[in-house]
Amino acid sequence: MSETAAAIRAEFTKLRGIRGTFAALLLFPPASLLLSALAGWSAGKAIDSHNARLRPDFTPEQTGLDGVLYGQLALIVFAVLLVAGEYSSGMIRVSLLAVPRRGRLYLAKAAVTAAAAMAVAIPATVLGYLLTQSALGSHGAGIDASGVPRALVGAVVHLTMMSLFAAGVAATARGAVVPLAVLLPMVLAGSQILSTVGATKEVVRYLPDRAGMRMLTIGSDDAFTGFVVLLAWTVAALAAGYLRHRRCDG
Repeated sequence: MSETAAAIRAEFTKLRGIRGTFAALLLFPPASLLLSALAGWSAGKAIDSHNARLRPDFTPEQTGLDGVLYGQLALIVFAVLLVAGEYSSGMIRVSLLAVPRRGRLYLAKAAVTAAAAMAVAIPATVLGYLLTQSALGSHGAGIDASGVPRALVGAVVHLTMMSLFAAGVAATARGAVVPLAVLLPMVLAGSQILSTVGATKEVVRYLPDRAGMRMLTIGSDDAFTGFVVLLAWTVAALAAGYLRHRRCDG
């Protein structure tokens, strides 16, 4: 086994052993599925009752992806805790003794973050979509509907990259408080609120979460642009995190 593979295996072992971090990861699928079911059920009821409050841009296909957008909060918490935990506890000293090459250790943490996020994102995204359509009943759409397969792939990529972005921010901050205090409000409501303000409407399109959302927007013409913008944010965050990690003394 190569040293890099051994480092990645060790990071997986740490992940399973840290309850809070592992719990945040495991929370994502049920949270997303519950939100998906509620979205489908409430939209179906609104359609049947001709409720005027049903959003004007409603489509069953897009509603099937709403659950993972809110569920991603759990993945952000997971990624931040996975990276920041060792800095705040001082265990980073032990990790550096086991893996003296800092770049290798950082790469292992990033690889485990991405792999774990993708492992839960794929089933949660597909099952969440199917659950929403089932809750919509006769108003639902098939998984092979136009634009849906691409959007499902985009959702998985979005979730994985947002997890890596959060990991990079956590490594840069070397703690969990600041990243969580900034990222959770931003994803939950911050960027959405700013997108309704004329002065910030155009700028907010280039924030990481709003850019990534274009990848899972059915029929979006700028999904690739959204991917490039989120990729740039992710690379920048990981690079900043690595520079800080390289200089850390434990």
